[in-house]
Amino acid sequence: MSDSNTTNFTNPSTFILLGIPGLETAHLWISIPFCTMYTIALLGNFTILLIVKTEPSLHRPMYYFLCMLATTDLVLSTSVLPKMLSIFWANSREIGFSACLTQMFFLHCFTVVESGIFMAMALDRYVAICLPLRYSLTLTKRMVTKIGLAAVLRGAMLILPFPLLAKRWPYCGTNLIAHSYCRHIAVVKLACADIRISSYYSLFVIFFVTGLDLCFIAVSYSKILQALFSLHTKDTWLKTFGTCSSHLCALLAFYIPDVLSSVVHRVFHNIPQHVLVLIANIHILIPPVVHPLIYGVKTKEIRDRLLRLFTHKRT
Repeated sequence: MSDSNTTNFTNPSTFILLGIPGLETAHLWISIPFCTMYTIALLGNFTILLIVKTEPSLHRPMYYFLCMLATTDLVLSTSVLPKMLSIFWANSREIGFSACLTQMFFLHCFTVVESGIFMAMALDRYVAICLPLRYSLTLTKRMVTKIGLAAVLRGAMLILPFPLLAKRWPYCGTNLIAHSYCRHIAVVKLACADIRISSYYSLFVIFFVTGLDLCFIAVSYSKILQALFSLHTKDTWLKTFGTCSSHLCALLAFYIPDVLSSVVHRVFHNIPQHVLVLIANIHILIPPVVHPLIYGVKTKEIRDRLLRLFTHKRT
């Protein structure tokens, strides 16, 4: 390891990612489930995109939002997992300063984007169930495109200060990041300066995005539940509830690890570092793996199209 790891510097050329501190000897074994989950995430999300693209009957707002979710999951997992696996397999721990800030931006930006897409999917279900006669007029292709762009722009605008602030801090003492990827708080903690601006802004983004989006989603689904209870046809009730339950399962798979990772990292300081890093890694891994499985199993149109695809190949 170079001397720059312990000497003072203000503009580091590289950082050193430690992977999962305390579990270095188990990196190879840990890489097996991580690589398996990443492979499942790639296959599952690309399958969702392929099915929606090739099936004209799925060219509807609900499935356009699902494609946005799949794309976001692919960007999230791919921004982190390849480098993480190179640490586990080849001990390739160096990452350039600019590359680290880029990874930080994409990771946190698309986390915010994904939260915005879940809010859009809740809006889609609200309009479809509570205002069905206005559905085709409200959620046009143009409107869906605007909503998707708004989610991306919101994520970029909120997260851009992360790397900009991190770049201006002076760094000294060490360039060792006790993490397997360039998480914002793990990087700025290395700065030999008062980083309260970065810390407070990070907390603001967490509470603003999570709080605002969850409130909107909660209001939407409370209205949806009211509409569900007013349905008198059992088949219609079951079909509508089945569609909404898949969205709720996907929401839980995203928000629970996200909130758990953020809260545990800041509140429970006596938890071992390797546990905190594993929780943060689960936050990145679980949603891209679980979302295609949820929608593949719970959404009848996708399930039927997938079965027809496999049946056609066998014949």
